[in-house]
Amino acid sequence: MQAIRPAGHEGASRKYDLLTALAAHALAGDQHRQRMVLRLMALITARYNWQRDELAVGQAEIARLWAVDERTVKRDMARLRSLGWITVKRQGARGRVSVLGLGLDRILLDTRPEWANVGPDLVARLGGAPEPAEPGDSPTVVPFRRAGGGEGAAGAVWAAARALLSTEDRGAYEAWFAPLADAGVEDGQLLLLAPSRFHASYVQAHLQQRLVTAARRCDPSLAGVRLRAE
Repeated sequence: MQAIRPAGHEGASRKYDLLTALAAHALAGDQHRQRMVLRLMALITARYNWQRDELAVGQAEIARLWAVDERTVKRDMARLRSLGWITVKRQGARGRVSVLGLGLDRILLDTRPEWANVGPDLVARLGGAPEPAEPGDSPTVVPFRRAGGGEGAAGAVWAAARALLSTEDRGAYEAWFAPLADAGVEDGQLLLLAPSRFHASYVQAHLQQRLVTAARRCDPSLAGVRLRAE
């Protein structure tokens, strides 16, 4: 997938592509999804700072924009955070509002099934050639051996999270997520075993947020995900 970059000669079109993807995703869903996505789009167009990836606005102002009460704002913003669409960059303190950001990669992953509803041009722009590897990345992705699934509640959560991850990005799933094994829950976090230190380090550096979001979608009570090498 292509990153949404606010700068450069294609910056403006990339912003429109993101909003288009959100709109297509909303229109393909029920009224609850449509309402939530419309509210997020209004917040993005009215208050989001693309250059700094910042959204600093209080609940009262959001409530006024959405024409709802603050209780509804609190509920919907919590839902958007749980989806990974909104992230907390700096927690508010002493009367200051929290500084939020957009989980752009997560939004693109979740809206991808509806890109084709817009047309092949949007699919090509957002789902084009993969980004170049970063220095130090392994040039060849070799699938590691599959790890067995756990049993009990934690095993069921990881099995559900794996199913979700496999539908989002099959290549990343086969190479990096499928080899992880459930090792239970410790201190409210899902513990996963990786087949090597390199594998664990790569997932933590590049794919941790996807992993956490998938796990928390399957079990919102989880505080996060921890990896360690076998």
